[in-house]
Amino acid sequence: MTTRTDLPTRADRPIENRPPLAERAKQMTVPYAYLAPTLALLAMLMAVPIVMVVWYSFHSGAITDKNPHFVGLENYADILTDSKFHTALANTAWFVGASVIVHMIIGLAFAMLLNASCLSAVTKTIFRTLFVLPWLLTVAIIAILWRLILNPNGVANALLSGIGLVDPHKEWLADPHLALPAIIFINIWSGYPFFMISILAGLQGIPTDLYEAAEVDGAGPIRRFWSITLPQLKPIIVSMALLDVIWTSQQFALVWMTTGGGPLNKTDMLSTYTYKLAFAEYSFSSASTSAVIVLVLSMVLAFLYVQSQRTRE
Repeated sequence: MTTRTDLPTRADRPIENRPPLAERAKQMTVPYAYLAPTLALLAMLMAVPIVMVVWYSFHSGAITDKNPHFVGLENYADILTDSKFHTALANTAWFVGASVIVHMIIGLAFAMLLNASCLSAVTKTIFRTLFVLPWLLTVAIIAILWRLILNPNGVANALLSGIGLVDPHKEWLADPHLALPAIIFINIWSGYPFFMISILAGLQGIPTDLYEAAEVDGAGPIRRFWSITLPQLKPIIVSMALLDVIWTSQQFALVWMTTGGGPLNKTDMLSTYTYKLAFAEYSFSSASTSAVIVLVLSMVLAFLYVQSQRTRE
């Protein structure tokens, strides 16, 4: 057995030119230096207010008293046993659940309609423009528009009373039994385009080979929908549903500008309940406690969203 002597030994190999320690430390700190202004701004606008609100939630007489005293979990016990909080929590659950489910159904239906091959390009463009219009309007415009439509002398009563479905002067937003369904309907109308556009992008990304192979195997339209379309759209639907839950649970402007949480707290959400505690009753400690509870719920939803994104990747 022979050995090769022409290969360079370890001692003969050139030493890599590594930068000195100071240079490497500088290279490591440069990215953080660029991020420092943004991190400082986030700390000032987010971290400091959150810490202050959490501090207020453990004290009585926050802001209003010169020397608020520590009460521990007393504020949390008062909020969690408050009947108004239970009403706001139940209303929020109904509002979020109904909105997200119907958003998903309508968005999927309209996305499949716009993705249908039987429609011409011009027809699809017209429908896309019409379907996406509610998403282009601001919350203020949507609230004012639907307050006018659902006014006792508005368009809704004029049309529905003309065919005998409702009374001529129906109070949609002032009726305790109809106010919550009314704002749920408004939120559904204004939010479904987000689902529609996202699902449409997902539909256009599904390979046509899958549908052709299923059709050759004798699968009908319903079978192809359940076996190909839905499984391919599942990651998008789950992500969009979690995002919609987060956004809808924090909806304030639409509810406040349409019903203000009334009548008789029938449309009070967690957001309006917290706002009333702070700026109607001036109970800033209770409002901070309610805000911390909402923050914890939002963090749980955000964690679930991040986990779903990691699973999708």
